[in-house]
Amino acid sequence: MIVAYIDAYRARFGVEPICAVLTEHGITIAPSTYHAHKACPVSPAALEQAYLANALYTLWVENWGVYGVRKLHHAARRAGLAVGRDQVGRVMAIAGIQGVTRGRHSVRTTVRDQDAPRHPDLVKRGWDAPTGVDQLWVADFSYVWTLTGFVYVAFIVDVFSRRILGWRVSTSKETPLVTDALQQAVATRRFSESHWTATRLVHHSDAGSQYTSVAFTAELLNHGMHGLIGTVGDAFDNALCESAIGLFKTEAINDGGPT
Repeated sequence: MIVAYIDAYRARFGVEPICAVLTEHGITIAPSTYHAHKACPVSPAALEQAYLANALYTLWVENWGVYGVRKLHHAARRAGLAVGRDQVGRVMAIAGIQGVTRGRHSVRTTVRDQDAPRHPDLVKRGWDAPTGVDQLWVADFSYVWTLTGFVYVAFIVDVFSRRILGWRVSTSKETPLVTDALQQAVATRRFSESHWTATRLVHHSDAGSQYTSVAFTAELLNHGMHGLIGTVGDAFDNALCESAIGLFKTEAINDGGPT
């Protein structure tokens, strides 16, 4: 743009005076820079990459500055940009942007009640089994660090749509934390479909004492849901919900979230 401005007025004022005035007003450019640019103009390919870098940077900022290569690539495709994943990675490096990484805080949240009866594991990691929404929900809770300590956050996620249907925040990890999240998930579905029922729905969780409690089991029965619990001590059994929680903490909490 600066070069085009100089081109428009160079016949009237000359290159050197124009560069001097622009520099005085905070737009620094030397006559030698202008002449070098004119001798070797920007190629169409370089110009296209510059426009792409600007578009990707804009998308990255609009998504809180947390997207890495994979998510930014998907966002670019949704925005109509014909760009490959590897190309997104190269342009991100040029633009100096990157996705956030997960933190390393560790707090134990799952404490089993050895004497409590447990629901059977009917899913066995069959996360691709649902063919529609409201067939399988997964539940879990974790902690979120704040300036004054941490709170617990419980989630209910629909496996098919990956939508967070219910969530609750509390300073206590007692049973009401997870029952409130379940109640909100049910209310969310009934808000969109007044005649919705959960009679065919399966609720999956880990073996934490909150999910095996009498109060939570009664809540499942009250809504006609089938409860099930995965294998104990298996890091991958409830990985789908744990992944959703990890992304929430990384993208919306640890990195500052939306501004």
